[in-house]
Amino acid sequence: MDPRAARTRASLQRAILDLAAERPIGEIPATEIVARAGVNRSSLYQHFEDREELLASALESIEVAHTRIDHPVTLSGGAEPPPELQRFVAHFAEYAAVYRTALGPHGSARVATRVRARITAVVHEGIMLSAPGSGGALPIEVEAAGTAGALLGIIEEWIRRDPMPSTDTATAWLWGYLRAARSPSH
Repeated sequence: MDPRAARTRASLQRAILDLAAERPIGEIPATEIVARAGVNRSSLYQHFEDREELLASALESIEVAHTRIDHPVTLSGGAEPPPELQRFVAHFAEYAAVYRTALGPHGSARVATRVRARITAVVHEGIMLSAPGSGGALPIEVEAAGTAGALLGIIEEWIRRDPMPSTDTATAWLWGYLRAARSPSH
């Protein structure tokens, strides 16, 4: 990508993350986004379809850059949660205000769908690494979708709480769920 285009995209993404931490995406006018980013309005639409696409893209960029959640976690580990899961939870903690508005009742279905799709892909790969060819009772796609939905539900409940529990608590909740879901007796 052209360095100038990359800078413009990054500026727009930073702007939407800042603004989405303050209020729902539907309440943020494009003029405010471009003013905060220091670009013109046509630049927004040259790079993104709309505000929701911009927010989804911004969240995906920071997930990949800062948490490496695209690296699957094997679910057959020990009692302690893996570092990847801890980084994943830390990401949601750092951007809790954004996720609260984006995934909340006045949030964006498109952003929620993209977040769920990322988590589903990571879970799918984790299942494949943990038990390749295990041929469980459910098709892998169904198991991955169900697990991702549960994980996202736990994350949403965690970030909605006031006061929000610690990242250690949220990590323990997620790891407990994952271990229980993958246990042989389950």
